[in-house]
Amino acid sequence: MEQTVEQKLKALYELQTIHTKIDKIRQIRGELPMEVADLEDDVAGLETRIQKIKSELDDLEDDIVTRKNLIKDALANTKKYETQLNEVKNNREYDAISKEIEIQGLDIQVSEKKIREYGFEITSKTQVYEKALADLEARKSDLDAKKDELGTITAETEKDENELTAQAEKAITTIDERLLVAYNRLRQNAKNGLAVVTIQRDSCSGCFNQIPPQRQSDIRQRKKVIVCEHCGRILIDEQMALEAETATA
Repeated sequence: MEQTVEQKLKALYELQTIHTKIDKIRQIRGELPMEVADLEDDVAGLETRIQKIKSELDDLEDDIVTRKNLIKDALANTKKYETQLNEVKNNREYDAISKEIEIQGLDIQVSEKKIREYGFEITSKTQVYEKALADLEARKSDLDAKKDELGTITAETEKDENELTAQAEKAITTIDERLLVAYNRLRQNAKNGLAVVTIQRDSCSGCFNQIPPQRQSDIRQRKKVIVCEHCGRILIDEQMALEAETATA
């Protein structure tokens, strides 16, 4: 059976009423879901950074061990060359071995310099590492608190939201598809989610622009779907809103 315009408008307003209640519930949660997501990203980022710094510190420690082993080898070589120096038979051998001893000494100096540099780098990175660990603990603490807060609010409102969502899904089945598309588009474009609004004080209650008397009269007759000339919202008269609210109370 074909719905009258009045029935279509009532069905739309009833759906709007349900969606407004759902919107209010979600407003209670506010920015919490986004804050939780941001903190989860922060925690993941810090954990990745900490792993990277820890890997760099491990590499530096390995480099120090390598350099110490090079120094140990160089000292052993120096001792060996010094022994050989006492057994040389000519100046050419003496100069060659002396050159090798000099090279070993230079290698030791380079390794000692590198060890000092690695030590300074370890000190610097350790400070960054410890700060990152402290930041991570702080973020985790904030995340746990926000999750608890969100969990409490969700638990308090989840049942109502689920019931309202079920009501909205049922209400949608009674609405003409073309009107539903227009309604959804209006809801998406409106900051407050209002697609169907009433006349209040001779004005659109969505954008508060004045509605001419003749247009108000047409709206009250409920013979056709009329939208606000300024904001495009679907308009209904206050009496219809009262009837709809009484029916769903």
